[in-house]
Amino acid sequence: MYAIVENSGRQYKVQEGQILNVEKLEADVGSEVVLDSVLLVHGEDGVNVGSPYVPGKVACEVVEHGREKKVVVFKHKKRKDYRRKAGHRQWYTRLKVKGIEI
Repeated sequence: MYAIVENSGRQYKVQEGQILNVEKLEADVGSEVVLDSVLLVHGEDGVNVGSPYVPGKVACEVVEHGREKKVVVFKHKKRKDYRRKAGHRQWYTRLKVKGIEI
């Protein structure tokens, strides 16, 4: 059984027991988070597609908070002596999927 959920404008395919990184959530480590924007559920009884959402939930546990690898942004204009270098590290929350409820 798997589901497709939406969080912060992004869609994720999740299964029970899976660990995934989502954009940073304001939740404590060890607490439970419920993702209720379920777009699709594929289970034993077939496929349920929402318009736009399916009445269901995905229960997750917060494992940790962290930052991704650095992305280097480099801008330049040739022959104009213009160079800018910047780095960015995006915050994330790592979730473990505990169960999918329809």
